[in-house]
Amino acid sequence: MRQIQAAVLEHAQNQKPYAEHQPLVIRQLQLEEPGPGEVLVRITAAGLCHSDLSVIDGNRPRPLPMVLGHESAGIVEQVGRGVDLAIGQQVISVFLPRCEKCDACATGGKLPCSAGSQSNAEGTLLGGARRLFLDGTPVHHHLGVSAFASHAVMDARSLIPVGADVPAPVAAVLGCAVLTGGGALRNAAKATGDQDIAIVGLGGVGMAALLVAAGQRTTGKILAIDANEEKLAIARELGADDACTPQQAEGRTAQIVIEAAGHPRAFETAMQVSAVGSTVVTVGLPAPGAMSSIEPLALTAGARTVIGSYMGSALPARDIPCYEQLWCEGKLPLEKLVKTRALAEINQALDELAEGRSVRQVLLA
Repeated sequence: MRQIQAAVLEHAQNQKPYAEHQPLVIRQLQLEEPGPGEVLVRITAAGLCHSDLSVIDGNRPRPLPMVLGHESAGIVEQVGRGVDLAIGQQVISVFLPRCEKCDACATGGKLPCSAGSQSNAEGTLLGGARRLFLDGTPVHHHLGVSAFASHAVMDARSLIPVGADVPAPVAAVLGCAVLTGGGALRNAAKATGDQDIAIVGLGGVGMAALLVAAGQRTTGKILAIDANEEKLAIARELGADDACTPQQAEGRTAQIVIEAAGHPRAFETAMQVSAVGSTVVTVGLPAPGAMSSIEPLALTAGARTVIGSYMGSALPARDIPCYEQLWCEGKLPLEKLVKTRALAEINQALDELAEGRSVRQVLLA
């Protein structure tokens, strides 16, 4: 077994500030060698996402102890039997692997893989294995990745190769923020560039959606909505034609609306700014049991369409190379979203995330 450093969540808690209560503890773990179809990756960058925070605060119960982190870039160091990846190749992780055998995998990205969803819920790799241990006790994997660590073993189906010229912090966010936000536009809403677009919620996913929208638009306008004035200023710099708080949104409308905040009030705001005949795509993950209030007549009389989109309704092997190409062409300046910090600062980074003071923090191992 290999000795690694990893941030371990042993108990779900919502005691703040996280920097004081330290829900994630850096520990020395043991990592088994990759089995057939698996890959050992040296993690170079790992994005911090609300999906990680929702496990810490208990909104998304997961088996514990667990090494969190699902948005990452790294270098292949060892491959198991049957893996078509090269040693030294840069790869990024995706948080929902696809078995390519179940009925859900035949929907072109619309539905999440059944086997991948089950393994994610159980805290295993797609093949059912657990490769992490703390003094002989198994430690669970987060969404098949567990990237808040120096190294990780993942199923090869959780990995997509990218070029060595893509900086690790940029490569990392392709696998979650961009895949989710960009996919909401391109796959779920099927935006063509000439529609007016509103984005509600300007975290990493919402800002990524804004960048993708700005990179492919022709005549359409972009409206950015968030309660944080600093994020509205950033949105304007990134290409938004208009930016406002939810309280200022009255009278503004768009043909495509992306809800990326994961809050019931944000969904209501998304419906409020949806034009007649529009499409509303919701990608945020609110707390279980959270409820929104909308007027059903607005759907019927306004011919509005509401779509739920998980992971951007994406096929990662198809979509990520497209986003990589957009970055190479200068049309997806993801560097403007990213703030890097050390893995040892992870609990301080959680406070910044919970308080909405950052767009996308990327931890460097």
